[in-house]
Amino acid sequence: MSDQTPAPGGPRKPRIALMGEFSAGKSTLSNLLLGSRPLPEKVTATRLSPVWISHGSDTPYRVDVDGSTEPVSLDRLEGIPVEETRFIRLFIEAEILDLIDLIDFPGISDPNMESTVWERMLPEIDAVIWCTHATQAWRQSEAAVWDTIPDAVRENSILLITRYDKLTTDTDRRRVFKRVRRETKDMFGGTFPISLLQALEAGDDYDKWDGSGAGPFVDHFIDTIGKLTALAARSAMPLYNVANGTAIPEPVAPTVAPRRVQRPLDADKPKRERPAAPTGTDVNSGS
Repeated sequence: MSDQTPAPGGPRKPRIALMGEFSAGKSTLSNLLLGSRPLPEKVTATRLSPVWISHGSDTPYRVDVDGSTEPVSLDRLEGIPVEETRFIRLFIEAEILDLIDLIDFPGISDPNMESTVWERMLPEIDAVIWCTHATQAWRQSEAAVWDTIPDAVRENSILLITRYDKLTTDTDRRRVFKRVRRETKDMFGGTFPISLLQALEAGDDYDKWDGSGAGPFVDHFIDTIGKLTALAARSAMPLYNVANGTAIPEPVAPTVAPRRVQRPLDADKPKRERPAAPTGTDVNSGS
């Protein structure tokens, strides 16, 4: 049962999952999107169940695999029983959460965690931002998981080749980018090389922001949110539940076009021209 199934005819926000291998940059990505660290620093690397983040200031809680709930303390998240917890519910007053919910998944190949911990949350998602580490980009384990994802989710998902600054030459960058594009052809709505840490540290330095690769990604992500908002109005259930070859229903609620969110999802930042891709790349903005 979905945690936030809307009333019949009512709107719902798109739900976007952050996924990838352990240590691929998902925590840094959530910091970038939210404008702040959603979890205390000491628990970001601990074993956690999926964390479902929505707008608000409500008390965080956990949902057990049997559907029961109980309040939790952010300072004691590491004590939550992972195998018995379907997800942790977190509320933050971040601008991007006016438009979407984020679900931060644990690493897909953590040897200390059963895959069922995150697999049982897949039916809650509409799209994915998948992080793959540039120095070992698009491993077989990642491809195996992505093969199970329905088309309705794939076509609205984004692949980030993270820690791109770890590739020290333009030749290496082009080689990795072309290989990943070839191996993931038609599997994502857009593929972007990025240094998330550089983007997070950029502040008001637009040259550093653009040099990190964040500009093209954020522009594409904002466009994707608009598409997902329209699709969410047509389906009370998340898009993961739309079987391949099945049409998404006609709209059940009016579509509200999301306002333009500025970099880094901050309405006070001035508008700019769409930035160029990082040197030596040929970014796909979707197909």
